[in-house]
Amino acid sequence: MQLHKRDVVDVATSLLDDYGMADLSMRRLARELNVSPGALYWHFANKQQLLGAVADRVLTAVDTASADPGDWQLGIGSLCTQLRDALLSHTDGAELVSASFAAGQSRAMGEVLGRLSAAAREAGVGSTQAELAARTIVYYVLGFTADEQSRLQWDAAGADLVETVWDEDPSARFAFGLRLLISGISVHSRSDA
Repeated sequence: MQLHKRDVVDVATSLLDDYGMADLSMRRLARELNVSPGALYWHFANKQQLLGAVADRVLTAVDTASADPGDWQLGIGSLCTQLRDALLSHTDGAELVSASFAAGQSRAMGEVLGRLSAAAREAGVGSTQAELAARTIVYYVLGFTADEQSRLQWDAAGADLVETVWDEDPSARFAFGLRLLISGISVHSRSDA
């Protein structure tokens, strides 16, 4: 049987969902595919490239197509909600995508960043600051979702956690933080004008 890159990513994504990031190793993946670990390196030069491909698979549900011009706020909100949903749909999705983003291994996160930068420019943020605004939003989504996934894992393990603001609806908390960022972009763009 010939091993295809797509098959490697499929099985790696399944391992991520079943066991999480900590147990997604090249050795385990090779065992699941019934090949030697060296066979994986035919398709991926290293584990970081593999994780980038899995991150891109996780992000297939995110539509990075440009929103209607003039509605940058709605575009940011929609894109970030889709990003959060995609991350939550996979065990350790936020951790995986964050690591791949930091290593520059995720093509899909580059597209997300590009779309958010374009939205910041539509809002009136200068070109030199638009990518910084986009990265700030991405860091918020990744951080919020990583924290949310950690809390879900603690809850699933039966941990007795102290009641805090985290007991409130996570979607409402996420939307509140996103509104703060969007409002900040709006104020920043007006102050630059």
